[in-house]
Amino acid sequence: MASIKVLTGLEVFKHEYWPKLKGYNLGLLSNQASVDFRLQPAKKVISELLPGHIKALFGPQHGYGVQDQDNMVETQHSFDKELGAPIFSLYSEVRKPTPEMLEPVDILIIDLQDVGTRVYTFASTVLACLKAARQLGKKVIILDRPNPLGGETVEGNLLDPALFSFVGAYRFPMRHALTMGEIALIFNCELDIGADLDIVTMKGWKRSMIWQDTELRWIMPSPNMPIPETAQVYPGQVLWEGTNISEGRGTCRPFEIFGSPFMDTKGILKRLFPEATAGCILQEIMFRPTFNKWEQETCRGFMIHITDQHVYCPYFTSIALLQAVLAIHPEEFSWKPPPYEYEYQKMPIDMILGDSSLRKEIETGTSPFRIREGWVEDLKRFLEWRDSYLLYN
Repeated sequence: MASIKVLTGLEVFKHEYWPKLKGYNLGLLSNQASVDFRLQPAKKVISELLPGHIKALFGPQHGYGVQDQDNMVETQHSFDKELGAPIFSLYSEVRKPTPEMLEPVDILIIDLQDVGTRVYTFASTVLACLKAARQLGKKVIILDRPNPLGGETVEGNLLDPALFSFVGAYRFPMRHALTMGEIALIFNCELDIGADLDIVTMKGWKRSMIWQDTELRWIMPSPNMPIPETAQVYPGQVLWEGTNISEGRGTCRPFEIFGSPFMDTKGILKRLFPEATAGCILQEIMFRPTFNKWEQETCRGFMIHITDQHVYCPYFTSIALLQAVLAIHPEEFSWKPPPYEYEYQKMPIDMILGDSSLRKEIETGTSPFRIREGWVEDLKRFLEWRDSYLLYN
């Protein structure tokens, strides 16, 4: 243990916590990113310590094996032959555990790698599990993991409650600087769920750490999060999901790469002000997505290269880019129509931005600096408010 810089919740569970669970029937919500430092999956770690205790496995969006692409691509239930246990998909005909799914278990263990951005759906899945566990009298244990964007810097507007959805479960900013354990505590207390909740906290993680500081190996928590830099551009680059601009799905570097057949890259670069690309470089590229938007069509666009994580503001940068695309391509550009994450009425971009008035500001050319000023006071209050929920100081 001494040679490991950061011990995840799974490591602490393995070395200290597990004897508490002898004799209990366990459920495990995890995926292929839920590994120890030897890359052994949580399922194997727990089942070797507590043979025969795991009675059910659960998988979030993209599947227990992280095999399914994109939004609203459902994963079917399956069966784990090694454990002789069912694998229940929490992204199928339902997105929450049913009483039948939780009936065989006393305790639900959750080990999920979050990416530090409000719209990532794993937090909504955890919320659904807390609610179901409370109703059915089950205990929940979170095995905590690092926020790959760090635990200090927050960015963006707070989510408008009118736009709560599966991609926005609570009034967080886009970049929230919380761990999954801290998010679960907030849900449990602020939403008056009152579940029997325990957090197995990490050791060695400091809020100033981004992923590269942890010396942990990055394992994809979803198919389009191949490297830590993907997660670090995601708070801004996820905005393209609400447009007809490719966010790079169907390439080897989704979210870092973006563009379309009609994009005038040189015109966009001329329109951007220097602060828009602080901490990053936009490399002009061409690409041809193998699936998703503009499939098999040649696109012009950019690849974002982060040069300084402490200066780069992904949400601010992508809003500036979005405004430039709108200004230069008013005819070719369009917002993506519904549905988006099982919402069939609201505009996807509004759900992603978390405030429909922000879309209107972007459309009318409000300065990105002025847009950013609009969330400064809310972020100050958010940072003060969240202090009582922080597990790592």
